[in-house]
Amino acid sequence: MFSKNTIYLLLLAVLFGQCSPKSSKNKRIQHAEITSPKREFRAAWIATVANIDWPSKKGLSSDIQKREFTQIINTLNRTGINAVLVQVRAASDALYAKSNEPWSEWLTGKQGQPPVPFYDPMEFMIEETHSRDMEFHAWLNLNRGTHKASDGVIAKNHITKTKPEWFLTYDGQQLFNFGLPEVREYILDIVMNIVRNYDVDGIHFDDYFYPYTVTGQTLKDGEAYRRYGKGFNSIEDWRRNNLDLLIHDIGKAIEKEKRWVKFGVSPFAVWRNKSADSAGSDTDGGQPSYDNLYADTRKWARAGWIDYIAPQNYFSFEHDKVPYQPAAEWWSRNHGPHHLYIGHSTYRADIQSPDRNWANPNQIPRQIQYNRKNPEISGSIFYNTSSLLKNNLGVRDSLASYFRLPALLPVMPWKDNTPPNAPEKLRLKKISDSESEISWSLPEKPARDKEDIRRFIIYRFDHDETANLSNPARILAIVKNNGALKYNDKTIVRKKRYYYAITALDRLQNESQRSDFIILK
Repeated sequence: MFSKNTIYLLLLAVLFGQCSPKSSKNKRIQHAEITSPKREFRAAWIATVANIDWPSKKGLSSDIQKREFTQIINTLNRTGINAVLVQVRAASDALYAKSNEPWSEWLTGKQGQPPVPFYDPMEFMIEETHSRDMEFHAWLNLNRGTHKASDGVIAKNHITKTKPEWFLTYDGQQLFNFGLPEVREYILDIVMNIVRNYDVDGIHFDDYFYPYTVTGQTLKDGEAYRRYGKGFNSIEDWRRNNLDLLIHDIGKAIEKEKRWVKFGVSPFAVWRNKSADSAGSDTDGGQPSYDNLYADTRKWARAGWIDYIAPQNYFSFEHDKVPYQPAAEWWSRNHGPHHLYIGHSTYRADIQSPDRNWANPNQIPRQIQYNRKNPEISGSIFYNTSSLLKNNLGVRDSLASYFRLPALLPVMPWKDNTPPNAPEKLRLKKISDSESEISWSLPEKPARDKEDIRRFIIYRFDHDETANLSNPARILAIVKNNGALKYNDKTIVRKKRYYYAITALDRLQNESQRSDFIILK
């Protein structure tokens, strides 16, 4: 249901729209007309730095932290979100126990101090997320040793204390010097420690590589360039190569350790502007990734070093410098062989936004509609979770309407293209006029890759309907393979006839062929 404020704003939008000849473009989209894809990445960023999303403040007890996270994940799950990207390393610290870096101050109130009573937040969050059939991607910041929002009390074992020669001072922060091979090796070890010790579904980096340019500040890595930059025409090319090496090596290491773990990057929306490079986008982005952050994100995507790229297209359709559509279309042509998701700025959906176009409650719905019409875009990620929970301009209500039907995650055949075998021996028992029980057996033979079945999809069709397994509206339920191998359908209508089929899913959501049909008369 919409809040009173949301309804009021929508009424205003309609009234103002009726006074304008362009009103038909601004009317709220009728969600019933929208085709919902069967596979779609629907994710939200959960930021921990400066307590943006979770925990709500420093030093809360472990029980309160757990309760807050459970409330967040429940709300996201009800909204239709099927993955979360949780910031577990914000400034060379840790929101997880199995780390050589100190506990985060934004978790416990003091850097290096463990939670009380003790628990492992990442293990807890993964369990809560997986129990709701959502993916958990560990989000790490690459470049920060310290953060300006910190209280400044640095633990004695913090890497900026033990290895000060690894860091550059820039804009009041300590940032890793990526030109040092030992720095890149250290970051790779941090990532692989998580991959080895936690049941994560993905590793995720945002847009903080080399720092965004600050007027009057100088990045003093000249000594490292003199030591390691032989063969490069410029320090800028050398910096880009440093990040190329890091991203390539992390991707290869993840693939070797656990091939099912996904690796994604969410860069600034603009790689390069067309004014600087004919291959760039028709935009006027102030600090392109290639030129200012020395991150050749287009290269990483086109080379297949990452499994998905999710540009932060945090702009309205009408933005004067980086309009949403040209940026999205450019990435549609340049995301390479793997997935493209779009990062959306739900936090800007506000009547007080500096870009007045964000006062239109239809801005995010239009972006979702555009994505779904573009076959190169496989989903969306929303920043940030707090803005979704606040539901400004009904943005969460809109997403819940768009995501009302279930969606499997997009498959990644370059990681795994072997589906399970189909379930067998379907049985159907009528319990009452409003309930039936369907049961089944595991396939006699395992999949060719011997991978376990993780879930089953139960499809239900009306007796006179042609079966279409591509239609998510016919998914009755997605259930875990917990050994029970049965499901009670409590939504049947008296005297209606149905028929059912079941498929199986593996970890990367490859879907089996369907079982035989079984009819409820």
